[in-house]
Amino acid sequence: RSSHTRIGILNNPSSKIKEDNTAIARGILTAFLTQNNSNIKSFLSKLIKEETAKSLAAGTKIAKFLVPGMDGDTFEKKYNTLGLDLIKTHQMFCQEVLKLLPGQMAVTSNGR
Repeated sequence: RSSHTRIGILNNPSSKIKEDNTAIARGILTAFLTQNNSNIKSFLSKLIKEETAKSLAAGTKIAKFLVPGMDGDTFEKKYNTLGLDLIKTHQMFCQEVLKLLPGQMAVTSNGR
């Protein structure tokens, strides 16, 4: 609720990283990289719903879930070129530096 709050997300998947099982993770990362803060919140609220995950798994394109005001062209270009290396890097950081098990979640505050 504070304008001074910052949020970041690291992915720590428990399964093998493939394009077909990372649509939501890539969507979240792409939103952070291409959109302004007011649109990110609305998009993430839509993206994290269970029915959205099922729809994406069934083959629906992520562009269907963009919210009004988002720069769709910029989002789609970045989403289609993001690749899996960034998610693999997140996974390595989570497991090697933060000592998390695959799929384990954690919250850090103030960098700790």
